[in-house]
Amino acid sequence: MSEEPKEMLVGEKIKQLREVKGITLQDFAGKSGFSSALLSQIENHMVSPPLGTLIKLAKALGVEIGEFFEDVREAPYTIVRHSERKKISRVASKMGKNYGYAYESLAFDKKGRHMEPFLVTLEPATSKDKHAYAHEGEEFIFVLEGKMEVQLGDHTDVLEPGDSIYYDSTIPHKVQCVDDKPALIVAVIYSGQEIEKGVAGQVEPEED
Repeated sequence: MSEEPKEMLVGEKIKQLREVKGITLQDFAGKSGFSSALLSQIENHMVSPPLGTLIKLAKALGVEIGEFFEDVREAPYTIVRHSERKKISRVASKMGKNYGYAYESLAFDKKGRHMEPFLVTLEPATSKDKHAYAHEGEEFIFVLEGKMEVQLGDHTDVLEPGDSIYYDSTIPHKVQCVDDKPALIVAVIYSGQEIEKGVAGQVEPEED
C-alpha cells in the first residue's frame, strides 16, 4: 500500500526564508503588498494562502515558489511517485478552518522549469473565501473528477470531468467545488516573469 503524501508546513518555510534573508515582517509587507498582520497569520498557520498568494510571496522574497516545498531544483527531469508528492492543505490548523482545497506539488526538483503543476482537491469549505485573486502569468486547469465552478472576471462557468480551461492569471479568478461535493483537478501555473527581488505584489484583502 502506498504512503499518503507528506503534508508541508508552508508558513514555517516562508518565515524561515524571510529570516535567513534578514527581511523584517514590515519590509516583507512592503515588498509583497500584503499587510504585516496577514503575513504573520500565514507564518503562524492561522491562515493558509492560495497558490496565487504563494507566487507573490515567492517573488517578494526573491525565490522560486518551489522553495516553499523544499524544492532542490537540481535534476534535468523529475519523476514524482504518489508517496513523494508534497501536500499543502488549505486548513488553518490553529483555527480549524478549511478554506476549500488542498494541493500537491508534482514537479519539484526539476531545474530551470517555467511551469508549476499541482494536483488540487477542491473541498467543501467551512470558511468561505469570497475573494478572487490575480497575479502575473497563466494557468491551465483540467478536471479529473467531480464538478468545478470557475469565476473568471465577470464570467462564471461549471466544468465537468474532461473539461479544461486556460486563462491569463492577471484576470481575477477563483475556483471551487460544486454542490459541496469534492472535485479533483490538475492545475498548471506559469508564474510569468523571472524572479525580481523587491517586486511588490498586488494588494489582496485579508482572509477572515
